[in-house]
Amino acid sequence: MSDTGNGAPEATPGVRLTAEEKAAKFAELAQRIRGMQPEDAAASAARAGAARAEASMAEAPESEPAVPAEQAAPPVPAPAAPAAPAAPSTPVLRPAEPSADVLQRTVAVLSAGGAPVELAAAAVAAFGDGAAERLREDPWAVLGLPGVRPEHADHFARGLLGASVGPDDPRRAQALVVWVLEQAALRGHSAQELSEVAAGLERLRMPEPAAAIEEALADGRVLPFQEELTGAEAHASAAGDGDEDEPPTRTLLALETLAMAEVSLAEKLLQLMASFVPGEDGGEQAGGEPSAESESESEPEGPAETAPVSPAPAAWDAAAEAAPSSSATALIRAVAGSALVLHTGGEAARAEPAALLAAATGLGLRAWAATWTDQGKASFAALGEAGSPVVTLAELLSGTAGPGRAADGTLALDLLIVLDAPLLDVELAATVLESLADGTRLVLSGDPGQLWSAGPGRFFADLLAAKVCPAVASRTPDFGPIGELVSGVGIGELQPVEAPDKEVVILTAKDGGEAVHRAVQLLTDSIPRALGIPAEQVVLLTPGHGGPAGTRALNAAAKARLNPGPGRFGGFDPGDRVVESPAPGVVRPARVVDGDAAGLHLEYPDGSRRTVPPAEAGRLRHGWALTVHQALGRRWPAAVVVVPEDAAPALSRQWVYTAFGRGERHLSVVHAAGPALVQAVAERPAQPRTTRLRAILAENAVDAD
Repeated sequence: MSDTGNGAPEATPGVRLTAEEKAAKFAELAQRIRGMQPEDAAASAARAGAARAEASMAEAPESEPAVPAEQAAPPVPAPAAPAAPAAPSTPVLRPAEPSADVLQRTVAVLSAGGAPVELAAAAVAAFGDGAAERLREDPWAVLGLPGVRPEHADHFARGLLGASVGPDDPRRAQALVVWVLEQAALRGHSAQELSEVAAGLERLRMPEPAAAIEEALADGRVLPFQEELTGAEAHASAAGDGDEDEPPTRTLLALETLAMAEVSLAEKLLQLMASFVPGEDGGEQAGGEPSAESESESEPEGPAETAPVSPAPAAWDAAAEAAPSSSATALIRAVAGSALVLHTGGEAARAEPAALLAAATGLGLRAWAATWTDQGKASFAALGEAGSPVVTLAELLSGTAGPGRAADGTLALDLLIVLDAPLLDVELAATVLESLADGTRLVLSGDPGQLWSAGPGRFFADLLAAKVCPAVASRTPDFGPIGELVSGVGIGELQPVEAPDKEVVILTAKDGGEAVHRAVQLLTDSIPRALGIPAEQVVLLTPGHGGPAGTRALNAAAKARLNPGPGRFGGFDPGDRVVESPAPGVVRPARVVDGDAAGLHLEYPDGSRRTVPPAEAGRLRHGWALTVHQALGRRWPAAVVVVPEDAAPALSRQWVYTAFGRGERHLSVVHAAGPALVQAVAERPAQPRTTRLRAILAENAVDAD
């Protein structure tokens, strides 16, 4: 056995399968999966989950990020910030710190395998007090810790097991299959086709990918599914197979957590619609419940015990007729007769759910709206009357603001309007749905042209495609040159627009270095001087963090011009503009006030302050420049979008649409990508994602019939 280039053990010569043998094994595996009943997968997951729950006697504490020690190559990197939910959610109480004995035993195992001892806290957080024993019994379990890659896990396993370790070890097989699917989830996929998982395992030098997948399926952390193909995919598959007797299908693999989240989400959506009873004329609530007037005469009860309110159709009609626009009228009428309604439109269209919120409140419903960011909350609240019931989604789910909870744990409301709905991944969407009681109306509103969630899935897009509920498309356009430009991008056209007051400016650059120079000049001089918009209200946007014109390069140049300093507080100085990322897809802008041994003292746009301890400083970045994904849910008076020459792989119509829409009054585009920008708008609508929600909804709808 010898080392490979990536640290993985090399298979013994003579045992590798030929391409034909591998294809035959995958065909056999796919056939077995095809023959499984749907409940087989769920039962397998339940058994595996029960076994894991029994093995872990207590919840593990969270850990803080650590800095890696220097190790001989190839080292296991120290963990980054612990993985957080894909969006804000209920705060988790921090359990007691692990004992010194537990940490010491874990450190000893890590040291024996040649891994950085700083991983000990993360290991105990993941595996509990038995972390040392778990790592010794299954060295590849280290792959589940933040920042660890397969080659590092292989190196650690060889350090512990020596010559006895082989590339086809079942423990390695299970860990690598899970890792491949976890990497796909980071790219937005909630599932992957069998062939794609196999290709990923091949790249990791797994001798028999089919056998590895079988090991992962037996463990229960990965679930298999058969999905019938439709449309063009079905025709292509049928033409290739030549078998017209059976409908074409594809075999998908999904992590247990994501698979169950999508199943739960679909079931709750259908349950919400099936349990909905609209109001009836005649003064009685649907289902025989007393009216709001008669209820007020009875013994008062707290809002947590109040039954859902269902105004009569006549009341809804009157509210709809009084709406300020035809689109708002259509939305109110759709909500009157449906438990679940989708609403699509741009920034100007947010006035329509605002009108719905006002109408529902006037009808006596306990109605609330939830936005993705605090800025979105402020702008949406400004569309209604003072004191409008609007919260951020984080506040709603954590209970720090909003309607509160009923005795059964559900939200005490009759109507929930969720703005920025495309930003919900499947796990967060499932959390929201599980918080709603039967009889609650749910409106999901958002711009279908913008980027999807940071986490896996495409919840809003799949719901639109499934057509299981009414969808109201706004007819209210975003006005002005920026609105015209963004609307054109939405239909695949990138055309110049008239901008007499310099609302839109397009500049070219020969390379990333020139793009950075032009962008910083716009930020610090041109836009403040020509338009009167201060630099604090201008954002620089770019596809990624690295590269010649990524956020690192742009922020370094912006700091040098606007707030030069040595970075004496962990790379930051008082006055620096920063962003805090407590979770993927969640960004909070702030300004550094000062720093000391306690940490960095930050001030947020609402005037609140917080001290970020040194252990959490890794979640901070300079904030003059952001990626477009970091900018989701926010807008600025002026935006400068930088498109460097190496941006082509990251570009899509979705990305351009979202980036160009971040500016309220002014948009500058510094363009160095040549024809790639126009091609992306015209030919690449979105980066594809493999999901199962649409198929699950279709299957459940058929079963219900």
